[in-house]
Amino acid sequence: MSPVVRTLSVGALTRVEGEGALNVTLRDGAVDSVELNIYEPPRFFEAFLRGRAYTEPPDLTARICGICPVAYQVSACNAIEDACGVTIDPELVQLRRLLYCGEWIHSHALHIFLLHTPDFLGYPDGISLAKDRPELIERGLSLKKAGNRLMERIGGRAIHPVNVRLGGFYSVPEPRDLVALAEQLRRALDAALLTVREIAEFDYPELEFDHEFMALTNTDGYPIENGTIARSVGDAFPVADFTKHVAETQVRHSTAHHATLDGGRYLTGPLARYSLNSAALSPVAREAASASGLGPQCHNPFRSITVRAVEVVYAIEEALRIIADYQRPVRPFVEVPARAGVGHGVSEAPRGLLYHRYELDQDGLVKAATIIPPTAQNQSAIEYEMAELVGSHLGLDDASLTALCERSIRNHDPCISCATHFLTLTVDRK
Repeated sequence: MSPVVRTLSVGALTRVEGEGALNVTLRDGAVDSVELNIYEPPRFFEAFLRGRAYTEPPDLTARICGICPVAYQVSACNAIEDACGVTIDPELVQLRRLLYCGEWIHSHALHIFLLHTPDFLGYPDGISLAKDRPELIERGLSLKKAGNRLMERIGGRAIHPVNVRLGGFYSVPEPRDLVALAEQLRRALDAALLTVREIAEFDYPELEFDHEFMALTNTDGYPIENGTIARSVGDAFPVADFTKHVAETQVRHSTAHHATLDGGRYLTGPLARYSLNSAALSPVAREAASASGLGPQCHNPFRSITVRAVEVVYAIEEALRIIADYQRPVRPFVEVPARAGVGHGVSEAPRGLLYHRYELDQDGLVKAATIIPPTAQNQSAIEYEMAELVGSHLGLDDASLTALCERSIRNHDPCISCATHFLTLTVDRK
């Protein structure tokens, strides 16, 4: 007797950054295969960084993503400064953190209001939602604008900032330059708190997954621009040991690698960050999280939108704190002399932990580069969740089941363009 085969497919995923597809096959009433098919062409960043000057990766890797360029700049700077044995001034670290807060605010606002909220309110896209709820989208755009203004002021522009360099910045602002920005952020804080309250009223599927979580942690607050690597199972480990624990593998259906943590499935991103660091949130953000129904940890991926909203509150508060304490650094950057070495750098991009590794020669030329973005790390977990959801909702028709899979993917706000890597190529000449 021939098997009964049922297939679900989406040729081009919507409301995600980049190009990807969804393919699910069921055989005789059971899930046979699930694929998040990332087919966007690879862009070879790790390859063409080889031979470039050690000062170039922060600017070059920022071009990997127009939504999270600061994450690439900061991870690259952290790695190269590590290779060169340089520690930058605390005031410059805080200024980097301030810039990064801007990226969290604008990226999370984009996802929350335009990409994810339509799923919960029954709209096909943000444009349709805007017709019925213009005040909601206007609030989201105002939050995004506050983040963009912060990036423009500190980074020189909102997309691919030009003011970041090894050791710090090309120029640093005067305190008076941040006064108007602080006022805009105070208004944004009210909007962010209202957003958490409204999102808490969404109808969430009640389910949890048992992924291992991995995120940064540090002693100076909620992790953003640096830290050590914590995990929900097992001991924390230093950044230099990242590739001793995280291994990438190639799969046929994706131009992005899959990753494992000590051989197992894991998740990075807002759920991991929050679950490992919720106690480090500011009091206002912690209160907002509790009022929204979040506990100390969150294992429900559909509630990731709530975690992102809480992180917006935190990022605004943190930006206001840094601005209030700000005094212009005595120097805009620390010199970073070239030397041979290997450096490792991490930071918490809005979508999760972003790792960079650079090997430099004595002239400061890049001999090798490794970049492991969060979406590549999360692919296995995303596919696992889809398989579990499909298996427990087999009574739905194909259209409803496919829509559920798409929603499941959007829970993680995948940045597909970040994740693409070149494939291993074997040429067999006969």
